[in-house]
Amino acid sequence: MKPDQLELLTTVSAPALDPAGRRVVFAATRPSFDADSGVGQLWLIELDEYGSAAGPARRITRGTSDAQPRFSPDGRLIAFLRPNGEGVPQLAIVDARGGEPRVITNRHLGVSEFVFSPDGRRVAFGSRTPEEGRYGTVEGVGVGAEAPRRITGYKYRFNGLGFGNDRRNGIHLIEVPAPDAEPFIKPVGRAAKTVQKAAAARENVEGDSHTCQAPAEGFPVTRLLTPADADCNSPEFGPDGKHLYFTAALHHGADADLRSMIHRVPVEDVDTSAAGEPDVELVAGSPSGDTGYDAATFSRDGEKLFLLGSKVGESGTDFVAHSAAVHVLPTEKIGAAEPTLLTDPQILDYSESGGLFPVGSGEVAALARVRGSSELHVIDASGATRILVSGPLEVTGVSEAADIVVVSYTDPDTPGEIALVQDGGVVALTDFAAPLREQTRISAPHELTVPSADGYPVHGWLYLPEGEGPHPVLLNIHGGPYAQYGWGYFDEAQVYARAGYAVLQCNPRGSASYGRAHGLAIKEAMGTVDLQDVLAFLDGAVAAEPSLDGNRVGVLGGSYGGYLTAWTIAHDHRFAAAIVERGFLDPISFVGSSDIGWFFGDEYTGRDVAATLEQSPMAKVGQVRTPTLVMHSEEDYRCPLEQAQRYYVELLRQGVETEFLLFPGENHELSRAGTPWHRRQRFEAILDWWDRYLPVNPARD
Repeated sequence: MKPDQLELLTTVSAPALDPAGRRVVFAATRPSFDADSGVGQLWLIELDEYGSAAGPARRITRGTSDAQPRFSPDGRLIAFLRPNGEGVPQLAIVDARGGEPRVITNRHLGVSEFVFSPDGRRVAFGSRTPEEGRYGTVEGVGVGAEAPRRITGYKYRFNGLGFGNDRRNGIHLIEVPAPDAEPFIKPVGRAAKTVQKAAAARENVEGDSHTCQAPAEGFPVTRLLTPADADCNSPEFGPDGKHLYFTAALHHGADADLRSMIHRVPVEDVDTSAAGEPDVELVAGSPSGDTGYDAATFSRDGEKLFLLGSKVGESGTDFVAHSAAVHVLPTEKIGAAEPTLLTDPQILDYSESGGLFPVGSGEVAALARVRGSSELHVIDASGATRILVSGPLEVTGVSEAADIVVVSYTDPDTPGEIALVQDGGVVALTDFAAPLREQTRISAPHELTVPSADGYPVHGWLYLPEGEGPHPVLLNIHGGPYAQYGWGYFDEAQVYARAGYAVLQCNPRGSASYGRAHGLAIKEAMGTVDLQDVLAFLDGAVAAEPSLDGNRVGVLGGSYGGYLTAWTIAHDHRFAAAIVERGFLDPISFVGSSDIGWFFGDEYTGRDVAATLEQSPMAKVGQVRTPTLVMHSEEDYRCPLEQAQRYYVELLRQGVETEFLLFPGENHELSRAGTPWHRRQRFEAILDWWDRYLPVNPARD
């Protein structure tokens, strides 16, 4: 794939089945150079009684960026997110039989997630509410003219969001209007004058600002159910619809730990305290407990509440290599017992599951990271686990109804498809990757396992370019560090292979999906066995594949991959060039500048300054001799800009050949979710760097 072919990369959302298991709806999205953003619509597949496609997938909406569809409990409606004229996502509904969608919210900062009530009459949705005077709430007061922010804790700015304490995320309730109701008619003339007088009268009446938002023109009233001064997420209605469950950190000291808990509030006739706050009840978790809960889902029989939770230790910040596990709490014991652990987090990792998904009457599905794959597991209340899908692919979403299971997935040949689950595998129902296959050469990953210097097995993949070689080699290192390279289609490897480079990608110790001991190996020991593993993988691959030119190699990586790239070139000088992108480069300054700096460095490199410096690329920058391209984004609050700036300047001061490429308007997610033009320009800059220092066809005497 070439950089200018990014528009061929169509991805799909998690699918949603209707209750009868006869229709599946999903969103398909692709980068667009014309829009300089992702564009997408909703698609529908009709299924026959056996679950097979009764016809091809068809586009059912015409929005520019429709997303996150789901059916109402009776299957009559499809709700989804659609940007308004300002590009802000709002909640929309459409008759499942077809028709024109209706946008039913007008939230200033948009809607992020939503869920139907069991009877389908209401929707609970997540939305941020800005403080008055900020984010355009007062005409003529731009960002630079806002009042100063008073900051009193650690958690005040977040990558991809910016400042958050002045725009808390709450869960709101809205009545679902009939999709065929008469549209709003804007009053004019005498009618408009009457409306204005009524509005003026309302302003003179003191109301409850916490619970209700006055309706905008043509939009239903919404009601805030959760505390206004906290971020609340992952809404879930109880089986009878009387309570709304959600995830939040409401405890004293929440600003200084990673604990999150499951709470609930009544939906009907919200009982508020004297201060006007809702009556919140703690369901699962403890302010002094060692587990944080991120999601809760009821079984369809209503008898069990399944939860996804991770250990955070006694300190509340001990997060390194703690995988998410599935827990259960009988509904009858809510408020009287703690959840029971069902899966072993030492072995199984559900951290990237994206929640839990009801299956049958009393089970849930979850997505497990396993040796670079993402498997589909089904867990019952006893902890018994069935593997529905495994193999060389990554399941990204799931929906089950009437014994039919459909998934979204990616594998080496496609960025995303919808498939039916059958006999332990998947049967594709879509083929969005057809243009990609027709217009590009897809390099197949070759799986390798090589021994590290101490004999430890290092697992990864080799992508080969066309031709017999010898090929120059790029060692690509992933971020995280508790993350993984996997079997899914990866545009980075395809772009580099198309340009003529062999690409090596492995999961060294510190990575996810190989058990907790594998991930824990670099705690307070970064740059030790992880460096050993990536270099061993490089050496092993060169020895195993004759077409690789082991004398012509480059190294690159982003985030933690940027860390290990910078660390590598300070200790090994075989590389013709390097690219350090959005790197974690100085653990000392990271503490006060990163959105996660207040806990991340202490947990990974330790609290001893001398020991931390022995794991710091910035402390070893004087050993670097490799030509290095430093890449970063201006709005990266995860690995802040100062990390790249200081590293780049030190390279200059040391006389190392270096350049600094800085992307405006982008954050830590540039390579994955940046604007299409910036993603293209990033690829072009990377290939230009390699062509200068590691050309595919070097001039020969």
